[in-house]
Amino acid sequence: MAFPLPARTRLPKGQWTGPASGVVTLSYDDRFLRRKRLVTDAGEGLMVDLAQTTNLDDGDALRTDDGRLVEVRAAEEPVVRVTGPNLARLAWHIGNRHTPCEVQADHLLIRQDHVLEAMLLGLGAGLTRAIGPFRPEGGAYGHGRTLGHDHGPHGFPLANHD
Repeated sequence: MAFPLPARTRLPKGQWTGPASGVVTLSYDDRFLRRKRLVTDAGEGLMVDLAQTTNLDDGDALRTDDGRLVEVRAAEEPVVRVTGPNLARLAWHIGNRHTPCEVQADHLLIRQDHVLEAMLLGLGAGLTRAIGPFRPEGGAYGHGRTLGHDHGPHGFPLANHD
């Protein structure tokens, strides 16, 4: 049994060129990692060993220790296309529940969740279930995901509420 090929570097989409030697297709949850054994779509083992927990985006690449590039693709998974006359209001309600959301000009995309779907229907949204890649927005204070927060000052002053 061969040892998996080590990959210690993430190259963001648009910051790498050349042909990828492989592709790894991962769900939204699986694209958040630090150290994990993956298998490329062609069946080659890959040991990701990044310096810190990282969100891999669709189109990023992992560079192996021998210089090869493995492209990251978003897997197809159960999603819901959200439409309606006031997308900003619907997006606010989704965000208020700290739910990952992909924002497009004419629709929002969330993962299937019967509780959120019922809430959105109650707000007048149109919903269409589908299977497709899920590429939600990153956090407001940086790229990728946010892991909890405190609604505190985040490095800028707030008005005194005394």
